[in-house]
Amino acid sequence: MTETNHIFENVPCTFCGCLCDDLIIEVSDNKVMKNTNGCAISNERFLGHAENRLLRPTVDGTDVSLEQAVDRAVKILKSSRHPLIYGLSSTENDAHRYAYRIAELVGGIVDNTTSVCHGPTILGAQDSGEVTASLAETRHRADLVIYWGSNPAAAHPRHIPRYIRQPGEYITDPKTERDIWVVDIRKTTTARMADRFIQITLGTDLEVLLVLRALIRGHELDVSVVGGLKIDELKEIAQTLKETKYGVLFFGLGLTQSRGRHRNVDAAIRLVQDLNSYTKWNMMPMRGHYNVSGANKTCTWQTGFPYAVDYSRGYPRYQPGEYSAVDALAREEVDAMVNIAADPVAHFPESVIAHLQKIPVINIDPKVNMTSYVAEVNIPAAIAGIECDGAATRMDGLPLYLRKVIDPPDGILPDRDILRMIYDLLKKEMKK
Repeated sequence: MTETNHIFENVPCTFCGCLCDDLIIEVSDNKVMKNTNGCAISNERFLGHAENRLLRPTVDGTDVSLEQAVDRAVKILKSSRHPLIYGLSSTENDAHRYAYRIAELVGGIVDNTTSVCHGPTILGAQDSGEVTASLAETRHRADLVIYWGSNPAAAHPRHIPRYIRQPGEYITDPKTERDIWVVDIRKTTTARMADRFIQITLGTDLEVLLVLRALIRGHELDVSVVGGLKIDELKEIAQTLKETKYGVLFFGLGLTQSRGRHRNVDAAIRLVQDLNSYTKWNMMPMRGHYNVSGANKTCTWQTGFPYAVDYSRGYPRYQPGEYSAVDALAREEVDAMVNIAADPVAHFPESVIAHLQKIPVINIDPKVNMTSYVAEVNIPAAIAGIECDGAATRMDGLPLYLRKVIDPPDGILPDRDILRMIYDLLKKEMKK
């Protein structure tokens, strides 16, 4: 940056899947000083960008040059029989292409964080199709918004203020013309803000969805209570859904990770499809990491499949539950791992972490995390959307251009450049 002080407008926030692109970032002496329009988490991400940083590449805890770290990573991958490349959901799209190339070159597995969050969403969509819309369409048209198994007030702080409580083209007074419902097993922060809270029994999402489908189709059911809800209440809910002019169903991990998993999502999709026989409805997953949707899309572009892809036979094969990261590690089929912009040690099961501690791990991340403590090789990276540009995909599928607002620390490169260095050297070494 040539200017000491600068104000950047329309900067996307690289925290959650909302990718709010209306931030105003004030920079002074290559440090972010102010974040206007950002939520509390966004402020922490931008203003705290320099905290807890990895500043030097390390091998076995010893500082080394970037070239030495890359050389060690290449040796690990070259000697590995079945490596895993994992993460990708918190970095930009250009970095992804080299991850897929590395996986293909070494005959390994490539997976992203979808396999531990919205994997069932993709499986449900593969069974039943997608009924989707944009966030802008929700803001302009929806008169009923439902959050099912999702708590955006905590996980996506600006989702409601920016898209649901803001007036739109056809909804001029959202407080009176748009209702917010929450379906969950407990009263969350979002439920306290909602116009209606529908509390269901733990693990009964599938039953409730199937009963709503039956009632919408006009079937009489010989039951009195389903999922903790009386059948008369369910009939009233079904009738309201049919009479809505434009509805949107947002759903989170409370639906995808409860009993039923992808069958829950499949039933929700079919419910929305049924409702479209009477009115207009769409649905959308509440994606967590800011570019997990992008990881699914780039993986599909490059391999034909959205996640959990194996190249051990020289061509891509797709099998969630077999080639997904947790499952492959749990069976101890993976003998090396490249972790990119994720923290599996902080989130994976204990038995999987035990195996990770037995194999060489190459960790590429801007900051110190739990995985960096078990990694044999640590390579610091620039923070995408703050220290380097790129592209990312919002939860509704809209691609957005990320902005560079400051320079990274000396000697630190973007993920895409680090992965390209590893790929180029690995390709050269494997020809020998």
